[in-house]
Amino acid sequence: MPLLSFRMLVATMTSFPFHLAIPVIDLAAAEHFYVEVLGCATGRRSDQWIDLDLFGHQLVCHTVAAHRSAELEGTNPVDGHDVPVPHFGVILDMPTWTDLRDRLLGRGVQFVIDPYIRFAGEVGEQATMFLLDPSGNALEFKGFADIEGELFRT
Repeated sequence: MPLLSFRMLVATMTSFPFHLAIPVIDLAAAEHFYVEVLGCATGRRSDQWIDLDLFGHQLVCHTVAAHRSAELEGTNPVDGHDVPVPHFGVILDMPTWTDLRDRLLGRGVQFVIDPYIRFAGEVGEQATMFLLDPSGNALEFKGFADIEGELFRT
């Protein structure tokens, strides 16, 4: 049994943000991408890392000398697309997902998988889009009309 299910989380209105640290080759390029392109706020920083607020979650970009791009890893077929593995991202409500999609399109972002509706008309229908940051880390943003009702529905 899970320690805290999504339904319990929503019922108690308690949020537990995740913390994720990722490698980046160029900290300035990463900061530009996450702040100017995605709209993240910045937190603490040093010459080697920066904390970012990614939709309420703590994303930390750490400078590394070299990094294997997500393009060099692998893919997994999902709904007729080659999904990059590994990847990370955030699950959003549809209005927020749509705003982010429009922001990215307006900035001319190149997508690994263009924004579209996955599993249309099926259980788990969701909007999705995949993109890479300047260091090749793959991100996915999902949008659900009813996160609580659909996220883990089978």
